[in-house]
Amino acid sequence: MARFKDLRDYLGLLKTLGDVESIDFSVSPILEAAAFTRRSTEQRRPAPLFENVEGASPGFRLLGAAGALSSIPDHPLARVALSLGLPHDISARDLVEHMVKANQAPPIPPKVVDSATAPCKQNILLGPDATLDRFPVPMVHPADGARYVNTWGVIVAKTPDGRWTNWSISRVMMLDGRHMTGLVLPQQHIGMVWKEWAELGQPMPYAIVLGGDPGVTMIGGMPVPDNVDEVALLGAIYGEPVEVVKCETVDLHVPAGAEIVIEGYVSPKRDATEGPYAEFHGWALDETSPEPIFSIEAITYRDNPIWPLSATGRPADDSQVGPAIGVSAELTALLQSAGLPVNVAWLLVDTACTWMIVTVRRDWRNALPGIETSELVHRIGTTMSTNRVGRMCPVTYVFDDDIDPSNTSDVLWALGTRVHPNLRKEQWQVEILPWYLCYTEEERHSGHGSIVVHDGLLPPMTSASPRHATFDTLYPAEIRERVLAAE
Repeated sequence: MARFKDLRDYLGLLKTLGDVESIDFSVSPILEAAAFTRRSTEQRRPAPLFENVEGASPGFRLLGAAGALSSIPDHPLARVALSLGLPHDISARDLVEHMVKANQAPPIPPKVVDSATAPCKQNILLGPDATLDRFPVPMVHPADGARYVNTWGVIVAKTPDGRWTNWSISRVMMLDGRHMTGLVLPQQHIGMVWKEWAELGQPMPYAIVLGGDPGVTMIGGMPVPDNVDEVALLGAIYGEPVEVVKCETVDLHVPAGAEIVIEGYVSPKRDATEGPYAEFHGWALDETSPEPIFSIEAITYRDNPIWPLSATGRPADDSQVGPAIGVSAELTALLQSAGLPVNVAWLLVDTACTWMIVTVRRDWRNALPGIETSELVHRIGTTMSTNRVGRMCPVTYVFDDDIDPSNTSDVLWALGTRVHPNLRKEQWQVEILPWYLCYTEEERHSGHGSIVVHDGLLPPMTSASPRHATFDTLYPAEIRERVLAAE
């Protein structure tokens, strides 16, 4: 199917599928819109579109949960799939396979279009007029440090030498109408790019892209390898270039169909306090950190702009879903390229992206004759331990491919019937990411801990092997047909 070039066409199709809920009564951007959004994600309701936002200029809107799990029955990944130009009813495995192929395809650089035709240039605010005061900047959680400008948008930045343009999601907090601060972690790409500018003692040009092509935010949340331009990878996913336009005040290009673009410079020093903020792991912590200041030089926006909002918290919401797809695709490609008989790797969103479920072909022994399950699991764990994306998975379970790794019910059944309580597991000491709360505080601060891989593989199949006891596997076809016809 054709991909969406802006947020409005995407919302139009979601509406036809019953996955958008327009809220016409007045809603405050201070906690209320986020509370509606949080309730929406927890109840798997349609995405809320707030048409009447208190304190905002007339026509300005808020959109919650644009990339969360869908309310469409049997198609939880519909919003993700549609964002990436794929059918809404695609399976998790087919979605990952598409991403694997795109990662292996030649990148497609963006296409620069004229500012006069770019929707994001319909309104331009410069200098003192470029203030956040007219926009519905949301307060997301009661204990947050302030209102958050960026919860579901992409920060565009490039290295001083221009070799790498990075698109990434990182939270950004409002300080006042023309200043913000946000997480610039050394382990993340925005931190790597900012470090190069800071070492020169120069402010880093940036642009924050809010709304627009829904695939932009999806790719911004995925763990793309270092020095890879997300915009070119997104072009490979689409099979066509992403249209971009030059910023007004900085030497950067942004998606032409964006709803809102904020431009300016990031200070070379950590001279502000950011946080606290309730994050994707599902915990509201009191942590703050010293971070640089984002100064605003320009804001451009479409008529009647839509400001996207992610109300992060316990899974599953936008903050886990998009990254999970990216990690799953990259790890699937890694394990398959290592010659391992892996069907798919799926980062289980329900666990706040801490459990990786790897399924292998049921006939894997034909490809690896004489190999025990422990050896196959050892090879999988070793491969993961030596790669950045593999080290992002604290716990991995390896199962046969008779289960759907994206189906939590399937996974729980396999965990209960195939994983030994304390045997058939192996661990590796690796560098870890600091935001996984399953690790001790000492491990998170040191950046070192272990990943564990569990062997949940079944013994070789024989005529006496047990079968799944389900409606589809137990009963003759004619009986199943009569039951289904009576529904």
